Amino acid sequence: QELALGAAVKKKYGTDFFMLDKYPSDIRPFYTMPDPTDDRYSNSYDMFIRGQEICSGAQRCHDPELVTKIIETKGIEMGDGLKTYIESFRHGVSPHAGAGIGLERVVFLYLGLDNVRKASMFPRDPNRCTP
Repeated sequence: QELALGAAVKKKYGTDFFMLDKYPSDIRPFYTMPDPTDDRYSNSYDMFIRGQEICSGAQRCHDPELVTKIIETKGIEMGDGLKTYIESFRHGVSPHAGAGIGLERVVFLYLGLDNVRKASMFPRDPNRCTP
């Protein structure tokens, strides 16, 4: 589906690069901040090149009461690890976000290579686990 979306974006806008913003909250992890104007959506995004994801990011939920409510809504069991995680926010934390980029995927797609392993200095597969 992502490749078809990439083709549609290319046809309509003439670009290989695009972003999707405000993913539905119900498909995002509990720690993703809901959109403040419509909690059905989240403050999260993905970046794509030629219909393939190269980066994902989101604002983290830093409000202990809100993250507790989200965990309960998603039906996640509140174990000791999550209690400690939430408790850390009670000591004060600034709004924050993060993103993860797949640099090898960017190089692979940018250069039009036929296999992502060609963009990796030390590619891994079942037959190669060490450099």
